[in-house]
Amino acid sequence: MKKAMAKKTPKDAQTTDAPYKMPDMLALNRALIDAYAKALPVMEKFIENHTNSKGLQDFLNRDFDPLNIRESYLAFLDSIVADPPRFFELQAKFVTDWAHLWQDSARKFMGQGEGKPLFEPEAGDRRFRAPEWQHSALFDFIKQSYLMTCRWMDDAVHNTEGMDPVQKEKLAFATKLFANAISPTNFVLTNPEVLNETMKSGGANLVRGLENLIEDMERGEGELKISTTDYDTFKLGENIAVTPGRVVFQNELMQLLQYAPTTKKVFETPLLIIPPWINKYYILDLKTENSFIAWAVEQGHTVFTISWVNPSRKLAQKRFEDYMDEGILEALTQIEKICGTDQTNIIGYCLGGTLLSTTLCYLQAKKKAGRAASVTFLTTLLDFEKAGDLKLFLDEEQIELLEKKMFEKGILEGREMKQTFSLLRANDLIWSFVVNNYLLGKEPFPFDLLYWNDDCTNMPAAMHSFYLRKFYLHNELVKPGGITMNGVAIDISKIKTPAYFLSTREDHIAPWIATYAGMKRLGGKKTFTLAASGHIAGVINPPAKKKYCYWTNEAIPETPESWFKDAAQHEGSWWTHWQDWIKGFAGKKVEARTPAKGVEAAPGSYVRMKV
Repeated sequence: MKKAMAKKTPKDAQTTDAPYKMPDMLALNRALIDAYAKALPVMEKFIENHTNSKGLQDFLNRDFDPLNIRESYLAFLDSIVADPPRFFELQAKFVTDWAHLWQDSARKFMGQGEGKPLFEPEAGDRRFRAPEWQHSALFDFIKQSYLMTCRWMDDAVHNTEGMDPVQKEKLAFATKLFANAISPTNFVLTNPEVLNETMKSGGANLVRGLENLIEDMERGEGELKISTTDYDTFKLGENIAVTPGRVVFQNELMQLLQYAPTTKKVFETPLLIIPPWINKYYILDLKTENSFIAWAVEQGHTVFTISWVNPSRKLAQKRFEDYMDEGILEALTQIEKICGTDQTNIIGYCLGGTLLSTTLCYLQAKKKAGRAASVTFLTTLLDFEKAGDLKLFLDEEQIELLEKKMFEKGILEGREMKQTFSLLRANDLIWSFVVNNYLLGKEPFPFDLLYWNDDCTNMPAAMHSFYLRKFYLHNELVKPGGITMNGVAIDISKIKTPAYFLSTREDHIAPWIATYAGMKRLGGKKTFTLAASGHIAGVINPPAKKKYCYWTNEAIPETPESWFKDAAQHEGSWWTHWQDWIKGFAGKKVEARTPAKGVEAAPGSYVRMKV
C-alpha cells in the first residue's frame, strides 16, 4: 500500500494523507473472468434480439433516430449555407471564448488567483459538486471547456435563422441530449470522484460496476435497464401503498379502493382520486409520511381512488371513452351507492385530469354535471399547444412508427414510456445512475419515488393512438367539438364546475405555462396555484416536511407571467391551501364510513401487475 498527498488548494493549505490501494491483479482477473462468464448469456440474448431482420429494424428505428432528427439537422445545415457570415460570427465568438479560458486557466495553473469562473453550471446542476471541480486547476479547466462548448452548441442552434421553430426546438433538445452524454463526469479519466474511488479501492469499484452493468442487462433481458433504486427494499402493502382500505369494486379496467377513516366524523361529500394510467396510483400513497391519500383521510375525507389495470394485449381495443365509462363514471356510480350521496369531489392527476375534463363535458351534455361538486386538476394539460419537450417525440412520422409497433403488440410497452420520460431529465434519471452504478460501483439509494417511477405500465393501442393524435398532435381538446366521447361533442369552455388547478414551476411533462392556458379555457370559477419543484416532487410535498413553497393569486389575468408577477409566495405545502379550498364543497360532517369487505384489501391486485 502506498500513500499520496492530497492536493493543496487555496482554501486548504494543510495536507492530508489519503490511503490508496495497489490493485490485487489476481483478484481483479478472477472478478473479470467471472463477470465475463455472466455477460456471455446476456450478450447472446442481445444479439438474438437484434440480429433478425425485424429486431434489427426495430433497433434502428428506435435507437438511431428516436427524435426523427434527420430533417431538423438537414434544415440546420441549409441555414448555415444560406447565411455563412452568421455561422462565422458564432465560430469567432467560440475562438475568443477559448482564448479567454486558456488565459484564465493558465493563471490558475500557475497559482495566480482564484477568480470567478468564466463558465458555471446552471442552478440545480449536481454533476460538478466534487471539490476538485472548483479547486483543481485541471478539473476546473475540463469543466469550463465542457460548459463553454455546450453553450456554443446551444447558441449555434437557437441563433440560426430560417429554421422552422419546431425543427429548431427538436434539434436543440437533441443537442442537449448529446451534450449530456459527453459530459466529463460520465468518464473515468475525467471524473475526479471516480478517479479517487478507483485509486482507493484498487479498481474494485470498476469491477463492481461491471457486475452491476451485467445485472441490469439481465434484468432487461438483453436490454440495458438501469437500476435507479434498491428494488428489494420496497414491498407494496408493507412499506409503500400501506394506507388501510379495501377494494370495493372492480371491472376490466380498474379497481376502486375505499380507505378506512381515521376520524369519527367525515365530510359528507366523498373524494375520488383519478390517477394517470401511464403510472400506478400509489404515487399518492408512498410511505405514510408522504402519502397524500393518508393525509386526506386524516383531514376527514372519505377517500376513494381508482387503481387502473396494467393492460395486456387482450385490452388492445380499449378506447379513451372506455376509460371514462368503466373508470370515472362507474366509480361515481359505485361511490354514490356506497355513500348515499349524489355529489363527489374529484381530483384528476396528469392524464387522469385530462380524462376528467372530457368526462365533465360529457356529464354537462347529459345534464348530470352536478355529480361533481368540485374538481381539482393536478399538473394537467388541457391545451397542448405548448406541451413542452415531450411533444418533440410526437410528430406525424414518430406517431406512425409508434402506432405500427403498438398495433403489432396490442399495447405500447411501459418500458418505452419510461425511456421517453427519462430522456426529459437525462442527467438526473440516466447519467447520474451510470456514474453511481457503473463507474463508482455503488448500489443505488433506496428511494420510494424512484421505485414507483420504475414500476411502469402498458398503454392499450387504440386508446393511446387516440390520445397522441387528438391531444398532442392536433390539440383538439381546445376546439369545440374537436373530440367526441360516445358521440357527444366535447367543449371544455362549457365546464362550470368550481375548479382548483395545481401546477409546478419546474414541470417537464406539463409545463405550467401550458397548464395555465388550459385552465383559462374552462368556464366557471377557477383557482390557480403554483408549487415549487417538478411534476412529482412538487405535488408530493407533505406539510410536515416543510419543504419547497407555493404561490397563489386570486386573480386570473390573461397571461401566466402576469399571474406570477402579482402572486404571493407561501412557505410549505400547497396541500393545506387546497384543504381550505375543498372545505367549501365538502358539506357537513357525518359519521365516518367504514369500507365494506369488498373484493380484497388495499392496495389490491391490479397495482401488483407487472409489464
